[in-house]
Amino acid sequence: MKKNINYHLYLVTDAPEKCRYGLLETVQLAVQGGVTIVQYRSENPDHAAKLAEVLPLQKYLRSVNVPLIINNDVALAVEIDADGVHVGQSDMPAAEARRLIGPDKVLGLSVTNAAEMAAVDTSLVDYVGCGPVFPTITKLDAARELGMEGWLSVAGASPLPVVAIGGLDRERTAAVRATGLAAGVAVVSYICAAEDPAQAARELL
Repeated sequence: MKKNINYHLYLVTDAPEKCRYGLLETVQLAVQGGVTIVQYRSENPDHAAKLAEVLPLQKYLRSVNVPLIINNDVALAVEIDADGVHVGQSDMPAAEARRLIGPDKVLGLSVTNAAEMAAVDTSLVDYVGCGPVFPTITKLDAARELGMEGWLSVAGASPLPVVAIGGLDRERTAAVRATGLAAGVAVVSYICAAEDPAQAARELL
């Protein structure tokens, strides 16, 4: 199930009120700066509100050929025919997510430790999001940070492309990329809260 996806700079969206320019404009600026894939993540339980946010994003991202991944909400991903889904360890099981989205969509899985990495089913999953590498305040229920040494150990055992996530800024991103293990880095607030999202993205390339 090797899919031609560029994970190099992976933007995970924050709540619109935490984006300095709102959701759509922030994503547009980030893509102009070099973001290669976008994950829509929302804690809003209102389905209609999520649709109102994500459909303009999808229209724009399709126009520039950047994949749109939906975090956790598999039903939403299926409804709008998104490019894929990302699930966490406590979300819908990967096997069920794969069954619902079909064989051709991208499926990502969060991995926070060696045991979870060893359990990854490569027949179901396309990539793993590995972290948090460093402390993060973006996700309040995030697992304890791995640190660079722990991340190297866990990511180094991955049978799939690895996207590093968690507390990444310009210096930390450079350190992660220097290991040669990361297919990409995922960021939230470094871009979403930036005064210049396009410049922030360029700094992470």
